[in-house]
Amino acid sequence: MMRFPISKLLAFAAMTAMAASLSAQQTEKPKPEDTEIWEPVPAVVTPGANNTAPPSDAIVLFDGKNEDEWVSAKDHSPAKWTVADGVLTVSKDPVNGGSIETKRSFKNYQLHVEWKIPENITGSGQARGNSGVFLASTGPGDAGYELQVLDAFGNKTYVNGMAGSIYKQAIPLANPARKPGEWETYDVVWTAPTFNEDGSLKTPAYVTVFFNGVLVENHFELQGQTLYIGKPFYKKYDSAPIKLQAHGDKSEPISFRNIWIRELP
Repeated sequence: MMRFPISKLLAFAAMTAMAASLSAQQTEKPKPEDTEIWEPVPAVVTPGANNTAPPSDAIVLFDGKNEDEWVSAKDHSPAKWTVADGVLTVSKDPVNGGSIETKRSFKNYQLHVEWKIPENITGSGQARGNSGVFLASTGPGDAGYELQVLDAFGNKTYVNGMAGSIYKQAIPLANPARKPGEWETYDVVWTAPTFNEDGSLKTPAYVTVFFNGVLVENHFELQGQTLYIGKPFYKKYDSAPIKLQAHGDKSEPISFRNIWIRELP
């Protein structure tokens, strides 16, 4: 009678068991439940009417009644723009005017802003209804990160400075501007930059912008702060207010309404 070494018998048994296991796995068909995830359950959010009114989890920054959520960007005194008929209008008064910013600071967010160029606007190029939504106003002396506001209806200017641009950085993918006197809408998703302990850049800022419902900036990677002259660069910050600009041009001041924000994780 032939005898096999115990080591060979054990190896054969192991191979047999492995083959049986593989055969069993092959006969078990995948199930839908294998790839179903049930938790965590997303929070319920009630959408606003017509997709422009604030959803239930939004922070309302301007509801047409007052400037309680805003301060002067210059000295943090109470904002002194004009509020009338549900509209917030820029004040260029040298004493009581100037840019305003939110009392609160934000990091990553979804922002809705409606703005209007006056019907009787004058001037041309950058001197025609110039303003800006600064997506992170990082402090006195810092440029921040500007989404340009300007008349873009037949108004010729450099394309990285037109409405829908990230000023001096990103040319908009389209120009869906309406005529002066009609309300325009920005819907923005802002991903703030992050920094290492030594202040060096860890991850850049990204922005997506819909202009009157049309995608004009698609997850654009910013090169740094907005600069009028020179190349952009990053400067460390954690969270920052949102600023509305009172530009120094001589054209008629523009107006804003229905401003709200949703903080994102």
